[in-house]
Amino acid sequence: MIVINKPSGVPVHPAGRYSYNSVVEIMKAERGPGFYPYPCNRLDRLTSGIMFVGKNPKAAAKLSIQIQDRNVRKEYLARVIGKFPDGEVVCDQPILVISPKLGLNRVRANGKSARTVFKRLAYYPPGEADADPEMPADGSIPQSKLVPGAEGRSQQWRGKDGYSIVRCLPVTGRTHQLRVHLQFLGHPIQNDPIYANQKVWGLDLGVNDADATQNSDEDIISRLSRMGKEEVASAVSYHDEMVDEYYKKKAEKMSGELCDVCQTPLYTDPGEQELSLWLHSLRYEDADGAWSYVSPLPAWALPPAGLSGPTQVGGLDELVGAAKDTEVPTSETS
Repeated sequence: MIVINKPSGVPVHPAGRYSYNSVVEIMKAERGPGFYPYPCNRLDRLTSGIMFVGKNPKAAAKLSIQIQDRNVRKEYLARVIGKFPDGEVVCDQPILVISPKLGLNRVRANGKSARTVFKRLAYYPPGEADADPEMPADGSIPQSKLVPGAEGRSQQWRGKDGYSIVRCLPVTGRTHQLRVHLQFLGHPIQNDPIYANQKVWGLDLGVNDADATQNSDEDIISRLSRMGKEEVASAVSYHDEMVDEYYKKKAEKMSGELCDVCQTPLYTDPGEQELSLWLHSLRYEDADGAWSYVSPLPAWALPPAGLSGPTQVGGLDELVGAAKDTEVPTSETS
């Protein structure tokens, strides 16, 4: 078994326009033609952190079954909008895939059961760099920043100053579970191009919208499908800390040009801010204590210059205890 700390921006398997720059292909190139890696856990392309890669199918299958049976504890770190509440926060909201094509999920009553335990590690108040130069001094939202039908809605995310580093313990393993639950709680990951995107979700960013009364599934899917084609993705953080640099770059978008060889539509190169997500796979450990792997905190989770804060995390006992208060049946976690 090989344990790696995957950088953000690198997919696990070749997919789409990533034919060779993937974990699997990089490891094959480094270790020679006789080696084939067998990833045991999944991380999205934009997510960084601990990954297990089996040297043979038997080893990979053994660990994969252990993870599936919930005999392995996982912890992630996320950087979210605003001041996350104190104490252990448990989110039991079910999650539904509303567009398999787009990989889009949201909290819905008819979704699959899901459970996550969150706990704030640190909170950092806003500084001058957090201000959005495009926002008027009175805090009102310019018409250009409104999505259709957003007029008059609450501007809840605008009041969430600063950001929090949050520990995340997923009990179940739904696709985008942490991102969806954090969005529902009103604290989406700050640079999430999907779930913190005003152009897709509106000013409330999908908070407490389990019945889709604020935005229908059809509206969300339509807006998200335009990202990268008619317009670039736009997370809240881009309007806060990186707005000047962000709008100077083209970002990733259909260029209108075709490949000279195969006539495939070409995209522009993504901006640097589009190659990472502030979500990190921090820890994997055997539930019985046989082994444990913890990575260093990513740079975005460390205290900003001039501020003090934690540079490491403690044990999982409090989060595990909160998770056990109301367990989800094992048969519902696949």
